[in-house]
Amino acid sequence: QVRLVESGGGLVQTGGSLRLSCEASGIIFDTVDMGWYRQAPGLRRELVADINTRGSANYAGSVQGRFTITRDNAKNTVYLQMNNLKFEDTAAYYCNTPTDRLFDWGRGTQVTVYS
Repeated sequence: QVRLVESGGGLVQTGGSLRLSCEASGIIFDTVDMGWYRQAPGLRRELVADINTRGSANYAGSVQGRFTITRDNAKNTVYLQMNNLKFEDTAAYYCNTPTDRLFDWGRGTQVTVYS
């Protein structure tokens, strides 16, 4: 059974930084592309960053230049470094595959940015 556990969220002032982590179990992690999604209240869940098995990353335009996705295959973990946070980054953040073949969602981690 695949399990995704996100952590690292919190309350941060605009311009601040956070580092999110997502530990995966039940999969052969180094064979799976991974991504970070976010969902703000009343909005659809959106993919903000993804990283393939070779370490190549893609970003949504809204986070390009501010967020960095990395992975540590030895730890079955994908990270999202978020810098220069903005109020509109406030959301619950989740990890999963950036494909249609999604795993069961984890509980996510809440990021709240205040001015």
